[in-house]
Amino acid sequence: MGEGSADVRQAFNIRIGPQPGPQTQFLASAADIAIYGGSAGGGKTYAELLEPLRHVSNKDFGAVIFRRTTPQITNEGALWDESVKLYPLLGAKPNQGDLYWTFPSGSTVSFKHLEHDKTVLNWQGSQIPLMCFDELTHFTQKQFWYMVSRNRSMCGVRPYIRATCNPDADSWVAQLIAWWINQDTGYPIPERAGVLRWFVRVGDEIVWADRPEELAAYTAPDENGNQAPIPPKSLTFIPARLTDNRALMAADPGYIANLMALPLVERERLLGGNWKIRAAAGLLFRREWCQVVDALPEGTQFVRGWDLAATPKTEGNDPDWTVGTKIGRMPDGRFIVAHSVRIRGTPSEVERLLKNTASQDGVACVIALPQDPAQAGKSQAAHLLKLLAGYRARFAPASGDKVVRFGAFSAQAEGGNVVVLRGPWNEAWFTALESFPPAKNAGHDDDADSTSEAFNELLGKRPMVISDDVLRRAGTPAMGARR
Repeated sequence: MGEGSADVRQAFNIRIGPQPGPQTQFLASAADIAIYGGSAGGGKTYAELLEPLRHVSNKDFGAVIFRRTTPQITNEGALWDESVKLYPLLGAKPNQGDLYWTFPSGSTVSFKHLEHDKTVLNWQGSQIPLMCFDELTHFTQKQFWYMVSRNRSMCGVRPYIRATCNPDADSWVAQLIAWWINQDTGYPIPERAGVLRWFVRVGDEIVWADRPEELAAYTAPDENGNQAPIPPKSLTFIPARLTDNRALMAADPGYIANLMALPLVERERLLGGNWKIRAAAGLLFRREWCQVVDALPEGTQFVRGWDLAATPKTEGNDPDWTVGTKIGRMPDGRFIVAHSVRIRGTPSEVERLLKNTASQDGVACVIALPQDPAQAGKSQAAHLLKLLAGYRARFAPASGDKVVRFGAFSAQAEGGNVVVLRGPWNEAWFTALESFPPAKNAGHDDDADSTSEAFNELLGKRPMVISDDVLRRAGTPAMGARR
């Protein structure tokens, strides 16, 4: 771990260190900024918690480990819980209220949030010898570069930065580490792992070089107003893989199966470490994943999910559809898409479709409806409750990322656990889901949204916004416990 903590380890007869491989490479890096990123379960958080320990015998040393929000620090199994397993072994005392540890020498390791861009202003005038960013892609570029200016030291420890992250193709971090990533495949280039590159930042532009002397021409005014060379900083990227974390693989051999069960895009990111993959049409659903059957098995429990719109089609417009998708859970645990109906109509035509479809489905079929969080959404929900009196209507907030909401269904379909009942509606539904997500400002996601509403209600993953008591008073049969 470094000589600074040798006396502490000897006093407690403890051996603490990284696993061989990328974790060791990360902790041994001489870079001013080292980023350890890739697969989930790659041992990134543990490496980040180990990093400050090399300096804890220095009474003036302090490290800060940042997360975007406080709950991300204190959630079950998150940073604080992991630190509790490690830091007391070196005699550190916790302050759980303020989320910091004090070591026997007086050195500290703190856990802090940077929830908003302006939160960085709380650190004006600070000197932080070691700052770490857990899940760097969650922070904004503005936050990161401001905090770089606070990376200063008067304790004898050279100031430096360490960061961990999972891949995110749309993050500014993907651009920062582009040299280390194969831009065709999205995977890290093995021979560049841990290689240092040097840069200066001129305004918002980063100028890169293979050696620091290549950047000598870049200058800025010094404290006397004279032009002086900008001191270059070094940066490196080290890819993490789940298979490198032998401790996790031994303790939880089923974890890789959890990652394998993710939808394709998330699986490529969190298991494959792919920095280029993003949700695109054809990646989240393919019709060949689903067997088409001719009969519904007895004992299937159904939910009809709706995505609502209320604009008729004319010659000059391309409005959204109102779509209702009916999905059931069969006795063998698999899922069946039993029906889909769609309309572009006036509000009254939509309401008529809702009521007629509920009548055809019967009272045993739950109706999953989205609710806008604004007052208009609450008023619409109250109106639809009266319209559907006698049926089991459920409302949940229409919020969050649509791709994420679709992910659970996508994973089950890819895994062969979704079948489709043969019907004239099949082609339109298949085509719509294969086109999800649509290109920006083009296409529709109504079929996918209605499918997500039905499937997630079937799994009990939609938060209820109207209580059973209210449903009973509206004449809607209560469902009882949903989870």
